[in-house]
Amino acid sequence: MQLRGDSRPSWERRRRAPKRKRSFGRWLLVWTGVLAVWGVVALGGLVAYYAYDLPDVAQIAAANRAPSVTLLAADGSVLANYGELYGEAVDVGDLPPHVPQAVIAVEDRRFYSHGGVDVFGLGRAVVANVRAGRIVQGGSTITQQLAKNLFLKPDRTLRRKVREVLLALWLERKFTKDQILTLYLNRVYFGAGTYGVDAAARRYFGKPAKEMTLYEGAVLAGLLKAPSRYNPTRNLDAAEGRAQLVLQAMVETGFIGEADAIAALTKKTNLAAIAGSGTRYFADWILNEVRSYVGYSDRDLIVQTTLDLPVQKAAQEEVGKALQEEGEASQAGQAAMVVMAPDGSVRAMVGGRDYGESQFNRATQALRQPGSAFKLFVYLASFESGLYPDRRFVDAPIQVGRWSPKNYADRYYGEVTMREAFARSLNSVAVRVSEATSPGTVADAARRLGITSDLDLQPSLALGTSEVSLLELTTAYAVFANRGFGVWPHGIKEIRDSSGHVVYRRVSSGAGQLVRARQVDQMNDLLRATVEWGTGKGAKFEWPAAGKTGTSQSFRDAWFVGFTASMIAGVWVGNDDGTPMKGVTGGGLPAKLWGRVMRRALQGEKPEPLPIDNIAQARGPDPSGGNFIKRVLSDLVGSPAEAPSAEPARVEPVERRRFFGRDD
Repeated sequence: MQLRGDSRPSWERRRRAPKRKRSFGRWLLVWTGVLAVWGVVALGGLVAYYAYDLPDVAQIAAANRAPSVTLLAADGSVLANYGELYGEAVDVGDLPPHVPQAVIAVEDRRFYSHGGVDVFGLGRAVVANVRAGRIVQGGSTITQQLAKNLFLKPDRTLRRKVREVLLALWLERKFTKDQILTLYLNRVYFGAGTYGVDAAARRYFGKPAKEMTLYEGAVLAGLLKAPSRYNPTRNLDAAEGRAQLVLQAMVETGFIGEADAIAALTKKTNLAAIAGSGTRYFADWILNEVRSYVGYSDRDLIVQTTLDLPVQKAAQEEVGKALQEEGEASQAGQAAMVVMAPDGSVRAMVGGRDYGESQFNRATQALRQPGSAFKLFVYLASFESGLYPDRRFVDAPIQVGRWSPKNYADRYYGEVTMREAFARSLNSVAVRVSEATSPGTVADAARRLGITSDLDLQPSLALGTSEVSLLELTTAYAVFANRGFGVWPHGIKEIRDSSGHVVYRRVSSGAGQLVRARQVDQMNDLLRATVEWGTGKGAKFEWPAAGKTGTSQSFRDAWFVGFTASMIAGVWVGNDDGTPMKGVTGGGLPAKLWGRVMRRALQGEKPEPLPIDNIAQARGPDPSGGNFIKRVLSDLVGSPAEAPSAEPARVEPVERRRFFGRDD
């Protein structure tokens, strides 16, 4: 049969058809080869593009890292780590077999059989992620992770992924599997600032990596997926759940038996004692001090501090308890506390109610009005000018220029001794004494004892209207617990590098004698009376104690600073934005808080008397006479009949406000 339009015989058409088929096959073969060549060229160009600036893996051992700073408490336990913390380099062959096995089981089961990139593992991860509808598995091998951690940034780009693959392949050519695993275990991040299995073992379990148990190895292997989420010091339940999955993976891969896994879960382990977040206020303060002592260092540093963990625990727990029980009703949102020894070494520091919410340290950074707690310097200056505790003044309304300060609750006592005026915190007498000695002399006494903040030389200085920090005010009171010898507040005993070389060691604890013995006895007489029967009696506990209350205008700040024979502490309560509290005075919440902390801190110790050498002699006039200006004193002692008839105005706070720690 002949097709229409084609006059050729059928036999000719059948003979030519195979020829056309052979031409198409040849064409397909040629173009396939061409495309293959161009594909190879393109792939080579792509590899060359991404590989032209790859790092030299031969320099892997010299990879840079930032130095670390480890802070230790007084008992040697770890307070905090700053920077990158590395332990000793360990060879995979020196570790218990279950440590690398745990990592391989959960991170890269085919580690010893692939060439750096696991195609089967990648496919398995893709399938698992598609089924779950989210990322539940990763396809990166241990070699790829090592390449990324050492040489690449964590950005998720095609360039980074290609470079990661190329580096992984190159690492597999340069190193053996055991060498790659050793490098990985010594460099990978395990959370809490730790890099490497040895640093992590010491951080979490208080032991070197070579001594880790099966369960501990599982915990560390579990951290690799998400170091923060599975950090056992923050979320123990999550860490234990992840460790159980690791043990299950080890059973599936044949590394251990089911009985081994069950035994490991039954025994578990105890975490190393690690201080909570409450110590971070102190730790941050110390870190700044380290920098001022040693400057920049490229060495890992270990800092031995003065922090006493039981005292710190007592302080932070009692501060939290006080704010929880009384803060809302008293409209008091914050509190701070400093505890130190007579030599100025800081034993505890609480910078606020919650470090997680606010890292601003109200013990060292906040400047607030100390109120009557500043009268310490007023009375000291007067005693150094010739007055004495039994000297009598008239407590009555007083006016200095246009300023008329008032006593608390407008109550006046008439003729009183200086001791009673101080213990009852009578403002009118404090102003009379300050004006007689001069605000400048009072300010000089304050600066001599350690007050470094600016002081406004106005009559209101006597009532504590110039702002100071809790740390510097507590340090000033420490002089009287230290028998008149000045102290420098400090929290560092020694700084050494990781090799044990001492970089800094404290050799001095103070500035010499700042107050003579007679004036020390006189002030301690007044400070003791304040706690025994004055405004600070809320601070009384089993030990003899001395101190002073302070309350600023409109109840914005409430203070108590005091000491025993072996410990000094200062407490501040208030609000960050300076809003008034509801009737909180220094003799209330701060004094009670001080007493509770001191009772816990000194529990089990035998009470000691206060450092008062000759109180009887100190109460009377100075036999040497002194240099007090009697005419000025006579003019200012006054009498009830001299009180002005007009209602005195309240003391307004100073306009300058330098409390720069408000948290928005």
